[in-house]
Formats: sequence, C-alpha cells, structure tokens
Amino acid sequence: MNFFRRLQPGLLFPALLCGCSLAGAQENPQQPKQTIHVSVDRVNVGVIVTDHSGHFVEGLHREDFHVFDNGTEQPLTGFAAIEEPAQVLFLIESGPAVLFLGKNHLHSADSLLKSLAVNDRVAIASYSKEPELLLDFTPDKPAVRLALQNLNFTLGFGALNLTSSLASTIDWLESFRGKKTVVVLSTGVDTSPPERWQAIQQRLRTSDVRILAVSLSGDFRKYPRWRKLSPEERENRAFVKQGFAQADQALRQLSEASGGHVYLPKNEKEFDRSYSEIAQLVRHEYSIAFSPPTSDGQLHTIQVKVKRMWCRVDHRRAYLAPGPR
Repeated sequence: MNFFRRLQPGLLFPALLCGCSLAGAQENPQQPKQTIHVSVDRVNVGVIVTDHSGHFVEGLHREDFHVFDNGTEQPLTGFAAIEEPAQVLFLIESGPAVLFLGKNHLHSADSLLKSLAVNDRVAIASYSKEPELLLDFTPDKPAVRLALQNLNFTLGFGALNLTSSLASTIDWLESFRGKKTVVVLSTGVDTSPPERWQAIQQRLRTSDVRILAVSLSGDFRKYPRWRKLSPEERENRAFVKQGFAQADQALRQLSEASGGHVYLPKNEKEFDRSYSEIAQLVRHEYSIAFSPPTSDGQLHTIQVKVKRMWCRVDHRRAYLAPGPR
C-alpha cells in the first residue's frame, strides 16, 4: 500500500470551484504500471440487481441472467448468489480547499458507518492532491470512528485530484480478494490533469472494484430565495451551478464505469436513504462467469441482462481478453 503517500503541508488557498473538470488522472511515476490478468477460461462478473426503490433483488437464478461479449451472448459457466461481509474503503475529500466542509464530510461518513453490519470491514483514506491511507481494513467500528475524528482538513494542498486519487486507490485494492467497494464522499470537484481521463475510464470498466459515489455538495447549492440578487451575484450563481453540474457528471461517470451508483442527496432524508441502499449493495451481489470466446488480447465489452425488465442491472463494463497462446 506504499502508493498512499503522506501529504505534506501545502497551499492553504481554497480552490474548490477552480478547475472543475471531468478530466482524468496522472499516473504516479513511481508506481509500476498495472496489468489486468484474466484467466484463459473464465471471466468473473459481479452483478448488482436493484428494483425501482434501490433495494437489492434477491431470489434470482442462473436462468434469469444473460451475458454478452461484444454483443454476442455467451453461455454461463458459473453462477452464485453472494452475501458476505463487505470490504468498504471510504475515500473522503479533504484538504484546505474543503476545510469549511469538514463537519459535513465527517457527519456523512459516520452516518454511513452506522448503516453497515457489525462484521463489515472498513478502511479509511482521504485525498486532496494524493490519497492518504488513515486506517487499513478492520471490523473495529470504534477504531474507524477514531480515524474519522482525526481526519485533518488543514494539511495538504488546494488541489482536489479526485480521479488520480481514485486510480491509485483501485491499484491498491486489486491485491485484495473478495467483494470490494470504494465509497467516495466528495463534492465531485476535480483538478486532476485532463490527459488521462480516457485511460482512467478504461481502468474502471475492467476493474473488479465497485465505486459508489455520494455527493456532499448540497449545501453549496442553497441560495436564499427571499433576497433579490445583483447582476454580479446572478453571474456568480450561474458559474457555481455550471461547476457543480460538471462535478455531478464526474461522479456519475466514475461510478457507472465501474458498475456502481452515484447518489446526489439534497437533504437528510435522502442521505439516509442513500446510506441504507449502500449498506445493502456492499454485501450482496450475483457472481456470474463465462469463458472468453477469443484470445485476441483486446478489450471486450460486457453486457448483462436480467429477464425481469423492471430491474436495474449494474456490473463492470469490460474485460481484457487473454492474448494468443
């Protein structure tokens, strides 16, 4: 886990709305490039099926699923309904740029923690310019709360490199077995360099790590309706609105690329509903498998369909086929 580099004191000027971007990430030059390995005879896909209320749909069977490789249906070679203790990494936006949001971030993380089961394992990491591991995976919830309380929003940098931090986090999690989820607690504002966005999306599409993103920017969008705004205030408001529209889209694309969900709660009731749904999704999934039809070493798209048309189906979008023997 040595990619989690300790943040050093840096710029203290808040840059929350500067450089809002759907940009991608810059690779850590000290981090060796990761290679996605796929077994020659098996591709495993974790699938989450939810109803219109966001609840996990239980009781589905092998015959309810159809999987397509580059648009061609493939026979299933494996199927299992999985319910097991979760492995959840909280990746929390921090640093001086969001110093005044600290209490909201910590309250949201603690509220989500209360929704998890006793034996769910939780790790805590924060990010501004880079990710920092605060606590490794543990079922010890008091230890998790202590790590949250010690989260420091006064260190770090004005930058909020969301996608580059998330890429490093996924690289670290690849070594863990079992079901893995990153819950991103963030405004969605991203100052990561733009040139690597496409590569990051491909990384998310082929990873077995699921991203569940919760936007914490609701308070920024509240304006007093009773007060008449000046032309300058209206212009600033339009700028803020555009910036957060970009931030929402960033969270949406990052989560959906991994087969996850994005939550944009506006009030306490919607936050509670989001946390209740997340607590279900981190523990439950259907695991299906199929044999790669070709060994061409190319990126293949994956599509999973369920007979019940009213269900929402989420899963990773692609895999890298094995190369020629």
